[in-house]
Amino acid sequence: MKNAVILLSGGLDSATMLALARQQDFACYALSVDYGQRHHAELAAARRVAQALGAVEQRVVSIDLTGFGGSALTDARIAVPEQPTQGIPLTYVPARNTIMLSLALAWAEVLQAQDIFIGVNAVDYSGYPDCRPEYIEAFERMANLATKSAVEGKRLTLHAPLLHLSKAEIIKRGEQLGVDYSLTVSCYQADGGGYACGVCDSCRLRRAGFEAAGMADPTRYRRM
Repeated sequence: MKNAVILLSGGLDSATMLALARQQDFACYALSVDYGQRHHAELAAARRVAQALGAVEQRVVSIDLTGFGGSALTDARIAVPEQPTQGIPLTYVPARNTIMLSLALAWAEVLQAQDIFIGVNAVDYSGYPDCRPEYIEAFERMANLATKSAVEGKRLTLHAPLLHLSKAEIIKRGEQLGVDYSLTVSCYQADGGGYACGVCDSCRLRRAGFEAAGMADPTRYRRM
């Protein structure tokens, strides 16, 4: 089995991606990042998901992005939008995917892994610029210029298997692979117990995905 680093947030998409990587016979090393996010409950969800889906190891790396703020997820003074908004929403965290992928890249080199998985999606998503195909391609090019492993001939592949799937398609794929979505937390303002608000952009996308997939939504909502 080849080693792979899986960026695991604890949400619906990353849980599905971990299951897909396991199906492809990768030995999965799950990396979760505590960046000071408002929805800290997702880290507990990531631990549950990693265990349930057979990750070899799960690590949580801390990097405090609240020192910069600039996002409703890292600055308590900025409210999480509860209605659809135009343009890139306030829940965008500056450079988040670049930071997380850089951490994953560092661990991949240590593990001698040539594969990194990230659960970004460019169909049913919030319009974040670091979820686009162009970004994934650019980061992979950079990784193969910047690392000792790649220079010595062990090129890295950045996998984004959910990139072109709708939320319903992601859920159906996960259901086929036995993902228990009740273990996951996607809400931008989930409380300490992991109960979702039901009104943020992430909750809307998740709920619509289950409806479109014709499946019961196992999310625990604190209000609807």
